[in-house]
Amino acid sequence: MSFPELDGWVYDPIAGETDTALVEVFRELQTADPQGDRTAQMMRSTLDQLYDGQRTGRYSWAQLHKTERTHFGTLFEINLRREFDDVIAEGDKLDFRIAGHDVDCKFSQRLGGWMIPPEAFDELLVVGFADDTAGEFALGVVRASDLHRRTAANRDAKVQLNPAGRSAVRWLQRPGTLPPNVLLSCSEQDISAIFDQSLSGQKRLNELFRRVTAQRIGRNTIATVAQQNDFMRRVRENGGARTDLRPEGYIILGGDYALHRRIAVQLGLPTPLPGEVVSARIAPTTESHPFHTSLEGTLWAVVDDDSEVTNPAPVVPYH
Repeated sequence: MSFPELDGWVYDPIAGETDTALVEVFRELQTADPQGDRTAQMMRSTLDQLYDGQRTGRYSWAQLHKTERTHFGTLFEINLRREFDDVIAEGDKLDFRIAGHDVDCKFSQRLGGWMIPPEAFDELLVVGFADDTAGEFALGVVRASDLHRRTAANRDAKVQLNPAGRSAVRWLQRPGTLPPNVLLSCSEQDISAIFDQSLSGQKRLNELFRRVTAQRIGRNTIATVAQQNDFMRRVRENGGARTDLRPEGYIILGGDYALHRRIAVQLGLPTPLPGEVVSARIAPTTESHPFHTSLEGTLWAVVDDDSEVTNPAPVVPYH
C-alpha cells in the first residue's frame, strides 16, 4: 500500500518505511469526521458531563476538583468510542481497534502531556486535548516508538513523549473549535447577576438572555443557569423567556427551527445549531439597513443592548 503524499510525515525510522498502520488509522478517523464537527461536539459534551451544571451550577474547568479533572480522561475514552462506534471497536490489548490496528487512547489537560504506559510502548496512540477557556481542542495520532518517548518514567513506569514525539503527532484537528461556553466570556458583574440565587430559575434565564446576546447559547448553559429539570420549557412561549422578554424588545431564535436559523442570517446574527439559541434585541428599521427581517408586517434589525426600545418584539413563528 502506497501513500506517497504522506511518506515524509509518517516515515518510521526504525522500520525504515512508511508507517502504514498509522496512515490507515488516521485516514479512518479523518473520513469519519472530516471537518472535526463530531469530535468538537463530543469534547463539548464530555466537558459538560463533568461540570454537571444542571445539578451543580458549575461551568468551568477551574471549578472542578482535582479528582474530577483526572476523570476526564476516562470520559474522553468512553465518549470517543461511543461517538465513533462506526469505526472504533474494542481493542484486543489496548483501548481501541481502528482499521484493524490496536490503538491506545490518551487525554491530557496539557497539550503534549500524555502519559504512556509500558503496554503502549511502540504502539499507536490517539491523543486528545481540550481547553474550554480558549475554546479549542486537538485530536491526533502518533506512534509511541523509542525515538518518540522520554526515558524518565514515573512511579507507574509511564513516560511522556519527547520533543520529537510531540512533533511526530499527526493532527486530525489542531486547533479545533469547541462549541461555545458563553459563561466563560461573561464579566464578573454579568455572572453575579445571572447566577443570583435570590432569583428563580426562570428569572436567572431571563437575565442570561438579556446579558448574553448575539452569541450561540447551548442547552447545557441553559440547564446550568436554570438548574431545573424542565429548563428548555423556560425558554419557550407561554410564560417562558420568549414571553417575558418580548416587551423589552428581545427575540430568542432556536437552532432547531429552519425559519429561526434563516432569520438569524437575515439579522446578521450567529446561526444557532440544533440545541442552541441566540438572543437579540431588535427594533423597527427600514430597507436601507444591511441586516433586517420582516415579521408581523414590519422590518426589524438588531440594536445595541443599551439602546432605547419602545416597541415590543414580534412573535417569531416556528414555521
